[in-house]
Amino acid sequence: MGPFTAGAIVGCLGGLLVAAAVAVGAYRRAERLQRAARQSERLAELGTLTGGLAHEIKNPLSTIQLNLQLLREDLPSPEEDPAYVRIVNRLSTVQKEAARLRDILDDFLRFAGKMELVKKPVELNRLLEDMVDFFHPQAQVQRVQLRLRKWEGGDLLVPLDERLIKQAILNLLINAVHAMPAGGEIILSARKADDAAMIEVIDTGKGMEPDVLEKIFQAYYSTKKGGHGLGLAITKRIIEEHGGTIGATSEAGKGTAFRVALPIG
Repeated sequence: MGPFTAGAIVGCLGGLLVAAAVAVGAYRRAERLQRAARQSERLAELGTLTGGLAHEIKNPLSTIQLNLQLLREDLPSPEEDPAYVRIVNRLSTVQKEAARLRDILDDFLRFAGKMELVKKPVELNRLLEDMVDFFHPQAQVQRVQLRLRKWEGGDLLVPLDERLIKQAILNLLINAVHAMPAGGEIILSARKADDAAMIEVIDTGKGMEPDVLEKIFQAYYSTKKGGHGLGLAITKRIIEEHGGTIGATSEAGKGTAFRVALPIG
């Protein structure tokens, strides 16, 4: 067989097969990356289009709201028109639905739009104190006792966008109040765990079954009558934009605990 032995030929073929496999693997990886890039571009384009559509809807909606108010002011007095009460009730219904639609659009824009984070070191205990002061009146009206458990290990400085994190915590507090229509207790706490700052929002509400719990962060999923299901989805996005995580545990009839982890470094 000359200088090429059977072993050398087999080795050569084996090398060629390995090289071919590597080339095929590289090609497939490149193809997956290209598909992911195209999908990302389509999603970005879709986000731009839907955001623009929402803005376009808001403009005529504002005009409708303004004219409804003017129409209400121009109504004759009850003495002049016996149908006054019926007309006012119908106008009120349309105004409420227009306001609800505007709220849905505002939440959609917050969820779908680009988040520009302005991070700075924030002392977490102080931030939670601000949230308790702000939310306390609403909690009282709903017969909910709001408690704060601060981190006792000194200042807990976390790099974050204070406005957005406050919005995320507010969404969790509102969610907790809605879970306790007959009143109850919310515990808002901060602690440190390794290289993360932990925020917990624990309520004594009605809790959730496992099949509901696994869907709560999905956009447009809501178990609340009249809810549009974006509050917790927005909260999750805010936390993830900060490089953090959010999760929840719940037991039907006993309450729910949301836990947020934010990187300290």
